[in-house]
Amino acid sequence: MRVAVLAESFLPHMNGVTGSVLQILRHLANEGHETLVIAPKAGDVETDLRGADLSGARTTMLRSVPLPSYPQVRVVFARAAKLAAHLREFRPDAIHLASPFVLGWQGTAAADALKVPVVAVYQTDVVAYAQKYGLPAATSIVQSHLARLHRRSTLTLVPSSASMSQLEGLGIDRLRRWGRGVDAIRFAPEHRSAAWRQRVAPGETIIGYVGRLAPEKQVEDLAALHDLPGSRLVIVGDGPSRPALERSLPRAVFLGHLSGDALGEAMASFDVFVHPGESETFGQTIQEALAAGVPVVATGTGGPVDLVRSSVDGWLYRPGDLIDLRARVSDLVGDESKRRAFAAAARESVRDRTWDALGRQLVGHYDEARMLRPIDDALFARAAT
Repeated sequence: MRVAVLAESFLPHMNGVTGSVLQILRHLANEGHETLVIAPKAGDVETDLRGADLSGARTTMLRSVPLPSYPQVRVVFARAAKLAAHLREFRPDAIHLASPFVLGWQGTAAADALKVPVVAVYQTDVVAYAQKYGLPAATSIVQSHLARLHRRSTLTLVPSSASMSQLEGLGIDRLRRWGRGVDAIRFAPEHRSAAWRQRVAPGETIIGYVGRLAPEKQVEDLAALHDLPGSRLVIVGDGPSRPALERSLPRAVFLGHLSGDALGEAMASFDVFVHPGESETFGQTIQEALAAGVPVVATGTGGPVDLVRSSVDGWLYRPGDLIDLRARVSDLVGDESKRRAFAAAARESVRDRTWDALGRQLVGHYDEARMLRPIDDALFARAAT
């Protein structure tokens, strides 16, 4: 099969969308499929992609502009005709839209021109982001755009029950659940390092966070934990909120962006993982913490609800209730035997969530979309006569 992946975000900006695209490319290559990535160009293409393992994928990087409020995020304003020309040359059997919004909209138009099935993967709650970035007036416009985009897609894949309900509420049908895989080799309990712990927070119980440091992640809520006795906040990640967070969390250890084995070591060396963001469609770092055998405390809304089992491998706290957040984390910080029990259950909970298994599911969704596209075209042609 030939699959064109239109990614709203890609290298060199590493985030959940980019990470999942790289895993998808790897699986498709291993199964003998050919891939093309169309994505925003941040600067020089060779610099952006230098050293990256793209699993043999072809790339077409398009001119883009940075978002004023978040320059790491790039927006492509390519015409549908230009996209169609690139796609026509590649001759895809299916088009995969990764977290579509601007590029994805033009991608659906190009797909319609070529009569190629589209599988849209919903990964980013853009409505919540608009609200967090001070654009509440744009909410209805964003919702309408999302609804039109996903209704034009052949299939939409959602990562969680919360996302399913959200998109159903916008009148979008043909929704399918498709989660994310986790690298259980990189994220594993055996990577826990006494030397790392001694270097970062000697003698203390480590409360860890991994993710972007941006308003939508609500990392500032971790101030509720700053004075828990015998503990230390350790924050992995970077982003526009870092300077403000360093001022508001003076006792926290900020390690910046980590990846690969360094990230796996850090994750496994935490005692408790905390994720306060309420706009997560899934929560990949939560899944990675579980794989590393680390109990998780997360907000009880959105994607985390499907990942964390309260009183089994972590706790879900009441959204917005920072007193409850503190109580749940304190419960684990003060009880080593409970942490050990939760840790064992955490690792077991992700045992079957490999990227190979999720990749096979994804190819099945491509096959379904290929079957549905001719039916859609026939119905559209009949309605037009």
